[in-house]
Amino acid sequence: MRAVVFAYHEIGYVCLEELIDFGIDVPCLFTHNDDPNEKIWFRRPAELAHKKGIPIYTPDNLKEPSWAPIISGMKPDVIFSFYYRNLIPVEILSIPPIGAFNLHGSMLPKYRGRCPVNWVLIAGETKTGLTLHYMVEKPDAGDIVVQKPVDISFDDNAYTLFMKMAGTARILMKEILPHIKNRSFTRLSQDGMGQPSYFGGRKPEDGLISWQQDAISIYNLTRAVTHPYPGAFTYLDGKKFFIWKAWPLNDLTDSLPGSVISTKPLAVSTGKGALTLHRVQLDGGDEMDGEAFAEKYDVENKILGGNT
Repeated sequence: MRAVVFAYHEIGYVCLEELIDFGIDVPCLFTHNDDPNEKIWFRRPAELAHKKGIPIYTPDNLKEPSWAPIISGMKPDVIFSFYYRNLIPVEILSIPPIGAFNLHGSMLPKYRGRCPVNWVLIAGETKTGLTLHYMVEKPDAGDIVVQKPVDISFDDNAYTLFMKMAGTARILMKEILPHIKNRSFTRLSQDGMGQPSYFGGRKPEDGLISWQQDAISIYNLTRAVTHPYPGAFTYLDGKKFFIWKAWPLNDLTDSLPGSVISTKPLAVSTGKGALTLHRVQLDGGDEMDGEAFAEKYDVENKILGGNT
């Protein structure tokens, strides 16, 4: 079987590795140049392709008329997309006789769109998963080939959950590749599987904390955007104040949301309950333990929030 692969990120690396180990002929890899403004904490499929002598393309626009004939000339049986960030035009998707498949990081039709790992944590979900589906013109809307669930622990964060997903992606590919090769897989329409939900991309400024929310909701935000992502933040004395690790408390408090109610441990009141701050960082300073930060800086009775 011959497969043209579009891939990026850790899951792209893992899935390309599985294709190679299965013996699939990969004539080329389409991937992305690294963004200088993005923290590269993951393995990139280009590294593996380079080791294996697989040609690499990094086009900015697949709609340029030259690409479809080039890919058609490679005579792929299948196209795979693993965390590739650009839409692939329909004229390319229609080339392989077996089909063009995308691996999406949720249990479709829930959490279509961007950043599903972050969004499921923000929503406080206890389960997510991966879906291999046919690619069609509308993103994440094609027939489902296989799904594999992933449990979310209350102490999972974006990194730990993403690595769980990568491990699950490897298992999913091992199990489904023989069926794709033999064309013995099934396909299931997403119609009738419940109301789809769609989420867009996230920007660093989306990490701003609203202390009027309850403690669990704020905790979910902190763990969803902690390292290696840009982080949840508030303001302390007009400076951006990052909260990298926190934990919710059920303790009821009548203090104004955002008020520092304790320094040992460092704790802040919310709209319901309180939040202990375990790892924090003032913009331009070092990341610190919450209690050590409270000891170094005079935060007792301070109110977090605002930007002045």
